[in-house]
Amino acid sequence: MSEKEIQNAIRIAASRLPGVVLWRNNTGIAEHWNGSSVERVAYGLGKGSADLVGIVDGRFLALEVKAARGRVSPDQVQWLALVRAVGGYSAVVRSVDEAIAAIEAARRGEP
Repeated sequence: MSEKEIQNAIRIAASRLPGVVLWRNNTGIAEHWNGSSVERVAYGLGKGSADLVGIVDGRFLALEVKAARGRVSPDQVQWLALVRAVGGYSAVVRSVDEAIAAIEAARRGEP
């Protein structure tokens, strides 16, 4: 399964859980013609931010979704650590089952 397919499956499964809201966090740079030149505009939560962000029973949740052999970048490691440092829950997940387990860990208040 590709990361996009895993993300979509996680979003569908999480939508069935009470107290859980997840959003897809697209990031990148878009180029726009402003009439005289091209402007580059960054979008998303920032470099390294998680693929799926949301709320679980009032707690911020960040899930970095990877395919079976996908690697987490240094920017992603830093972003996930920042989420944990301020009391949110973050995890790298590779399947729906891992995502549901992460959501349940967040509910239990795990770091």
